[in-house]
Amino acid sequence: MTSVSAPFHPIIYVRGFAMTRGEVEATTSTPYMGFNQGATKVRQHWDGEITRRYFESPLIRLMKDYGYEDFYLEGNLRTGKVSAKTIFIHRYYDQADPDFGSGKRPSILEAAKSLKALIARVREAVCGNDKNAKEAFRVYLVAHSMGGLICRALLQNKDLRDSEEAKTVDKVFTYATPHNGIEMGGFNVPAALGIWDINNFSRKEMAKYLSLGRRKNVATLNGHFDPNRFFCLIGTNPQNYDVAKGLSSWLAGDMSDGLVRIENAYVAGAPRAFVHRSHGGPLGIVNSEEGYQNLVRFLFGDIRIDGILELEKLPLPPSVQKAKDKDKEIRASYWFEARISPRPPDDENHTYYLTDRRKINFSAVMRKYDEMMKPEEAGLEKPRWPFLFSTHLDTRKISRGDTLVFMLELAVTPTDYEIDGFLFFDRTIPGEDLYSENLCIRATRNDDGWTVRCNRTSKDWGEKIGHELEQDGEDFVLPLSNEKGFRGRLRLKLKGAPS
Repeated sequence: MTSVSAPFHPIIYVRGFAMTRGEVEATTSTPYMGFNQGATKVRQHWDGEITRRYFESPLIRLMKDYGYEDFYLEGNLRTGKVSAKTIFIHRYYDQADPDFGSGKRPSILEAAKSLKALIARVREAVCGNDKNAKEAFRVYLVAHSMGGLICRALLQNKDLRDSEEAKTVDKVFTYATPHNGIEMGGFNVPAALGIWDINNFSRKEMAKYLSLGRRKNVATLNGHFDPNRFFCLIGTNPQNYDVAKGLSSWLAGDMSDGLVRIENAYVAGAPRAFVHRSHGGPLGIVNSEEGYQNLVRFLFGDIRIDGILELEKLPLPPSVQKAKDKDKEIRASYWFEARISPRPPDDENHTYYLTDRRKINFSAVMRKYDEMMKPEEAGLEKPRWPFLFSTHLDTRKISRGDTLVFMLELAVTPTDYEIDGFLFFDRTIPGEDLYSENLCIRATRNDDGWTVRCNRTSKDWGEKIGHELEQDGEDFVLPLSNEKGFRGRLRLKLKGAPS
């Protein structure tokens, strides 16, 4: 029987949007359509020496680290059976290049139909005539930008979602996909803007090819695919996206990757991570270490950890508290910053962040006081606690012992306080946090489940074992407090990743 088993399924890469005729031709002239692009960065060592750091590309790293191979051989597509650990490229733009096809651009729906046909071809190449292998066959879709919408059309369009091919999709990973459309200058691109098929990103058009009816927000899988199997990687750096000589990043604004607004880059209910990368280019989200590490942990990892911050007390600065004691109305919101960095294996000598949510990147979680502490006054049934992170880890990457280790850099900062309707800027000191701590989390699997420990590295060395966390049901709870009067608890949810 053909070996077809989790977690190493075939991968199909679906590239993003090519706008002009020249971009289409440049796309079709390359075999891997961007998935082979890497990046070179400089790093400074302890002795001050500057060295280069090479990221070879997602394609090369999948080959080196996990033994994947591509579908090309001696300048042609392979014939006959191939390994399940094979990477395929969805070349849907070929038909738009006169050298390969008719010269006509495919629509999103046409690209989704050809993706369906490619999945059938991949299953045949991997499984041959093995009936049992065909039944066990699953495939991963990895997509950049518009490619993610093509994947969603396969999974959601009424004419495609019930197909055998759509049902073989095990997981989907999207880089910088405009799941709720593209906005320029604060406006969604109009449905009538047919030039270069830019209307692909109009919510009105998206609702059609995603079979969503009349929806203003189209960032939903609408029950047709498990959102836990759908990961959204979100870029937060617009400055390094130089398409249209910087016009795109200027129109998209700060809270974007230079093209896609942060708030539009994920689907409801799906795990997501934020990385300080732009939509494309040399410092883009696809050809980044952070992108690759999130990709392989989501596809192949076996553990998912969610972090939620529950609050008991948000103290006020003494002067603001004094005003409150005089029955003045105090209003404020809060930013919650979280950065996650796993302990690298022994054969890796660099640090990277799986998620990086900070004010400076416009990606910190923001909550109003009433949403958390007085939900009934905010029209909520329960507190809207900050969901800090959802990260995937892989026990196969443990190189010492049997413990997963990661660092959480956590900070809580208030906005300027408003007292009786007036802003008092001098009540907060720039750079002052209400709470700030680096927490070293260790999770060890045992016969009964998990043991989780934590070190506050401001008080002790992170390499020490730390104190054991108490459990609340299936969750682990870490009490947090400081001398200012801040009190809360970090709730950690550990569960196996979908397999």
